[in-house]
Amino acid sequence: MSAGHKSVAGVVFNIQKYSVHDGPGIRTLVFLKGCTLACRWCSNPESISPKPVLAYNPAKCIGVGECGRCLEACTYGAITQDGEGRIAINRELCADCMYCVKACPAVALTVYGQTMSVEEVLGAVEADAVFYSRSGGGMTLSGGEPLYQHEFAVALLAEARRRRVSTAMETAGNVPFERLEAACTHLDVLLYDVKSLDPAKHKAGTGAANALPLENLRRVRKAFPGLTIMARTPVIPGFNDTEADIRAIADFVQELPGVSHELLPYHRLAKPKYGYIGREFPMGEAALEDGLMARLEAAAALVRG
Repeated sequence: MSAGHKSVAGVVFNIQKYSVHDGPGIRTLVFLKGCTLACRWCSNPESISPKPVLAYNPAKCIGVGECGRCLEACTYGAITQDGEGRIAINRELCADCMYCVKACPAVALTVYGQTMSVEEVLGAVEADAVFYSRSGGGMTLSGGEPLYQHEFAVALLAEARRRRVSTAMETAGNVPFERLEAACTHLDVLLYDVKSLDPAKHKAGTGAANALPLENLRRVRKAFPGLTIMARTPVIPGFNDTEADIRAIADFVQELPGVSHELLPYHRLAKPKYGYIGREFPMGEAALEDGLMARLEAAAALVRG
């Protein structure tokens, strides 16, 4: 490892192996904590905070009567007994010491996020190097927003490249261009979210304007003409699920030379995780109507010609 990377560390909340949807071939996804957006439909709510987050799965809890070790471990009064004999967490009192996690024998209490070095992450990634060489896969950084921890992300990408591991990164682009530029220097594939061309909708749905992400995509295409870039649009009920929305996005992408575009259907797989970290699921029972994705795909295809 290069000397400049040895001291770089960051907060990782998951390393997912054998992915085939986030770049070419079989890939290892490295999920970094922290995000610059607050999308209502976020599929990784545990990623939004840059700090480790306490999670509680009541289905795994043995119960206070049979256990109660977490109550004894918590010195801040943040854990109490609920009406069903399990525990309740007052997150305003919680100091994130995670002593309760260490005390829990049933793993009902866990933590999303741990500090890892570049060497530790790349060690996990390289364990599956045989799959990368056979499939054309490699490592993909995801999040959250990987460039929230931009120094760590760039160090990971640079070291992976040095070790001849193919690199990809998912980003929403809502970061200073210099961060994106530094990462792209070490990328083989850039997966770039384009959520909405409507400024008001984008602000309401994500908490941020869309001017910076759109301009950053234009700039990165110009600065890295040989980089493989795929624009991806998550189709969200009530946000961008009309043909007009998708045509506007497809028109924008069509103007960028060599940038491909795909639509990703909304799902509710993340709903349990909101409960685990003490949050309400913002999207409720919203869903895409049957046949809608096919119509939107057709609308986008007409723009692409």
